[in-house]
Amino acid sequence: MSKKSVGLLLGIPLFALLLLGCGAETPASTRTPVAVPPPTTAATVQATLPEIPTPPAIWPTAVSLAPRPPVSLSAFQLELETVLGGLEEPLLLANAGDGSGRLFVGERKGLIRIVQEGQLLPEPFLDLTDRVNAVRSEQGLLGLVFHPDYAENGYFFVSYINYRGDTVVNRFSCDPQEPNRADPDSEVAVLLLDQPAANHNGGHLAFGPDGYLYVGAGDGGGEGDVWENAQNRGTFLGAMLRLNIDVALYAVPAANPFVGDADSRPEIWAYGLRNPWRFSFDRQTGDLYIADVGQDHYEEINVQPAGSPGGENYGWPLMEGRHCYPPEEECDIGPWTPPLLEYDHGQGCAVIGGYAYRGQQFPALQGVYLFGDYCSGRIWGAGPDEQGNWRMAELLKTDLRISSFGEDEDGEVYLLGLEDGTLYHLLAR
Repeated sequence: MSKKSVGLLLGIPLFALLLLGCGAETPASTRTPVAVPPPTTAATVQATLPEIPTPPAIWPTAVSLAPRPPVSLSAFQLELETVLGGLEEPLLLANAGDGSGRLFVGERKGLIRIVQEGQLLPEPFLDLTDRVNAVRSEQGLLGLVFHPDYAENGYFFVSYINYRGDTVVNRFSCDPQEPNRADPDSEVAVLLLDQPAANHNGGHLAFGPDGYLYVGAGDGGGEGDVWENAQNRGTFLGAMLRLNIDVALYAVPAANPFVGDADSRPEIWAYGLRNPWRFSFDRQTGDLYIADVGQDHYEEINVQPAGSPGGENYGWPLMEGRHCYPPEEECDIGPWTPPLLEYDHGQGCAVIGGYAYRGQQFPALQGVYLFGDYCSGRIWGAGPDEQGNWRMAELLKTDLRISSFGEDEDGEVYLLGLEDGTLYHLLAR
């Protein structure tokens, strides 16, 4: 049974199709309404430590990360604190890094809202509803990030689906004299990605510690990478891109791994991805965590160690998690980078990448990578044990459809509930 069929049988909300492995979108007239349970605003679940299974012989050596202190995932509990509601299909959460303490929420249909001192400002920071294509559930405003020097230059970047169905990554500006109102006419084109279908668009944006802009691109849609994009370095799709945006349009960093390869796009930093729905850099170590949504059986967290020269192949569509895809076939992908963590669809069906906690409010969480699942509402933590082996533990079970995690300027972690339109703060006790 395909994920599309499973989604319809379970009544999974339509936005899940962005994350799942469907081909064509289901017509609106045939979709089943979903009764949404009330959100969990404060709950605790005692953590357990499931063992990660031993890899089969085809696995290469596990990802090697710099040593870090072990974490005890059973030493704390997680809770959710409601910050505010009233949002409409929130997908993105960012901070400007300008000392203002503001949070910026991107709504799927194209509004960017400001949260200041726990209040949702009535006027949007930016209204892009006139150019964002949100007709299909998997489209809309998909990425938002502020330039590292935003306080000086006022630049920020968005990615969205335009009315041709393609992904645009563009720059906007904000007048420092009007800090809560960006200029919709300041749009400068940076990058265009042709999309063959309306799903698996990726679209997340982040600046790395190197100052470059990283762009996550899905494989272009369809089941099983029908267009064979993720292993094709001649296309932007199914890849992480790295751009120098401190020039007109953009430049390709000279150290990108495929510069000079006539068969590859030089913008590619890593490839073999299906739909990287949220990635983040550990603000202390520089490690890059990439949550890649699976097809039928497994969800995965890939980690690129700080200092990597890039060029990693994360395996899709020959591998799903640490397993051959399709599972009944043998696979010999050659050199590839396995995920650091995976979980099967008994625990969820669409991974939502989060952050390595680097805030100060909850010392027990230091270094723990927090992430969740859209379909099950589960939130996990992950980190190394005393032997340096990474483990994951379920820390909280909610009734939410989690669409995104986010950090404030101090490294505290928040999450967004898509259906209830609510912003939550993650607490540890």
